[in-house]
Amino acid sequence: MRRILFLVAIVAIVSCKNPKKETADYSEEVLDATTSIYPENITKVFEAHGGLDKWNTMRNLEFTMQKPNGAEVTTTDLKNRKSLIDMPNHTIGFDGSNVWLKQKDTVQYKGNPKFYYNLMFYFYAMPFILGDDGIIYEDAQPLEFDGELYPGIKISYEAGIGESPEDEYILYYDKETYQMEWLGYTVTFFSNEKSKEFHFIKYSNWQNVEGLLLPETLTWYDYENNLPTTKRNDLKFTDIKISKEEPSPDIFKLPEDAIVVE
Repeated sequence: MRRILFLVAIVAIVSCKNPKKETADYSEEVLDATTSIYPENITKVFEAHGGLDKWNTMRNLEFTMQKPNGAEVTTTDLKNRKSLIDMPNHTIGFDGSNVWLKQKDTVQYKGNPKFYYNLMFYFYAMPFILGDDGIIYEDAQPLEFDGELYPGIKISYEAGIGESPEDEYILYYDKETYQMEWLGYTVTFFSNEKSKEFHFIKYSNWQNVEGLLLPETLTWYDYENNLPTTKRNDLKFTDIKISKEEPSPDIFKLPEDAIVVE
């Protein structure tokens, strides 16, 4: 369990590639206007998971992760990326402008809410999250693992996009089905400089939820020379709910007894 907590703390440094908070617009009209600019390979990956058109009709995503101290439930408004993470001892929220933290008891939150508030949503919402504005797509060298070869798509960001636009990702997919198999990512949050060191997550147990293929299990791997080596740990997602209904805006509002995270 300590290794899982350590992993989440390290991964949290990645932060998340949401567009700038003051200009973010995830409305269906804006997203639809960009669909023609996607390269063929990433388009086929989207289609293999149910398609961007169907994803863009959805408004509310909710999932649960079992952590050592209890269940952690994340709710995200897919159109404006407001979020709420309800934990046994704390609640973290993003109201569209501010990240806030609410203590439920005397146990102090040991992480950084600004790192964490949309971290797991970002990893979980792959590959659809890679349809956001401001992304640059390139072909990447295939990944070879256990005798299988996975073609890759490199993801980078235009200047000024997100908390750490120097981060880079590589989505690896099955060459026959185009389903996502791996994610490689760099960590640049503190340095603000490009990194050549890639970390790796294996995606598995895809499940059909309202016509969209969403993952049940994310597996982090140790790595060496920018290649995954041995399995480190699994993180499972349960009670998946995705719908076209808008979540109540009130749940994201800053509570009177919460603090704004600077």
